[in-house]
Amino acid sequence: MTIFPRLPFLAALALLTVLLAACGQHQFSGTVIDPPTPAKDFTITDASGRPFTLSAQKGNVVALFFGFTNCPDVCPTELADLAAVRRRLGADGERLKVAVISVDPERDTPERMARYVTSFDPSFTGLRADRPQLDALMKDYGVTAIRRELPGSALGYTVDHSAFLYIIDKQGNLRMLFSHGSSLDGMTSDLRYLIREGA
Repeated sequence: MTIFPRLPFLAALALLTVLLAACGQHQFSGTVIDPPTPAKDFTITDASGRPFTLSAQKGNVVALFFGFTNCPDVCPTELADLAAVRRRLGADGERLKVAVISVDPERDTPERMARYVTSFDPSFTGLRADRPQLDALMKDYGVTAIRRELPGSALGYTVDHSAFLYIIDKQGNLRMLFSHGSSLDGMTSDLRYLIREGA
């Protein structure tokens, strides 16, 4: 009795096993932080006088963004995309918390931040830290923000800043980054996975 005729069948079976195993693993669209690192905690009082503490958000996925209300293009695009993703998530969107920290605290009051971010989605939280706390947070998260003067403009100046979206998982770990312009499909898929992970 020969076993050679069974070899193609066994090879096909092995390939099928590998493919089925791969199907059980989520393929992330964003940039994965591996291994995940504990996100630097902070507390900032919002416009309503309530403290927003990052570590208190455990159990939810947090999307953290650094921007400002006079941002001409990147910030409104990013927040509009986040609002669209939250709608796509449906009921899972209730477990996504979006927090936006101003990189222009000289002009962005807590009230202005609140009005700005909630115009995209009522659930979004706008935060303004004082300059020492903001500088420390930007260092912790690797954020770059540089004031650039605008001679002849009514604005006076703008702020050129990095535009990463920092995703913190339900355990409070910095899990992944989305760059500006990431696809809505990819963001929705990744966030849904993190929201449902371990459920």
